[in-house]
Amino acid sequence: MSETRALRLAGVPNRAPARKWPMTVLGIVFLGIMVFPVYWMINSSLQANSGAASTDWFPIHPTIAGYVTAIHQQGGNLVTSLVIAISAVVLTLVVATPAAYGLARFKMRGMTAFVLVLLITQMIPTIVIANALYTLFNDWGLLNSYLGLILADSALQIPFAIILMRAFMASIPQSLVEAALVDGANNFRAFTAIVVPISKNAIITAALFTFLGAWGDFLLALTLTSTPAVRPITLGIYNYIGANVTQWGPVMATAVIASIPAGVLLIIAQKYIAAGALGGAIK
Repeated sequence: MSETRALRLAGVPNRAPARKWPMTVLGIVFLGIMVFPVYWMINSSLQANSGAASTDWFPIHPTIAGYVTAIHQQGGNLVTSLVIAISAVVLTLVVATPAAYGLARFKMRGMTAFVLVLLITQMIPTIVIANALYTLFNDWGLLNSYLGLILADSALQIPFAIILMRAFMASIPQSLVEAALVDGANNFRAFTAIVVPISKNAIITAALFTFLGAWGDFLLALTLTSTPAVRPITLGIYNYIGANVTQWGPVMATAVIASIPAGVLLIIAQKYIAAGALGGAIK
């Protein structure tokens, strides 16, 4: 008999719900603090161009003029960010997925040191990498180009993607791969037909983090581009605020539009991120 049921039968009131109220209230307060900037961004985007401090708390007379201006002036930057982010995801997965499988399955000398190097790369500030890439890309003629930003964002995300997928693939039972090898499949066939489908959750998670990293990149874009020909939305917002600091409606509308792809992807991919990895593999 549970403690709660025993107390109920003995006539003792259950105070468990009462103890949960303070934590619930505290959670609501923290949630409100975190959500408020998002609300203020949407609220400001629906109001006429006014100072940020003088914006009303609620859009009594909403207008979409800010969105029209944002799409007209920042639409090209949004397309640029989409092209760079999607391309970075494809390149990262093409490189990181087989690399993670090789590190997880094949045991070779120096493997631990290599993984340690990958971990160390995550501690290097982005600005340091950006400055190093600037010199290299200047010699290769990759400054102010889509290819340069795609390679830079991929180089920044590949180590993390390898670490993430390697941890997942190391938990896959070796018997699954060995059964495919016994049936006549080579290592590449076993990788594409067995490991990749089983690792769907890890691959989607790596793709999501890569997209978010490339979509929200600012330092690499600021360092490696200097012309409006190739300008991601993050750099567009930065320049937009500098030129239109009093027009907060279009600025906030641009921020709202830029948040939509990331928000949609997070909603779609959350079930894959939360799914049981090894449980799905065994099934």
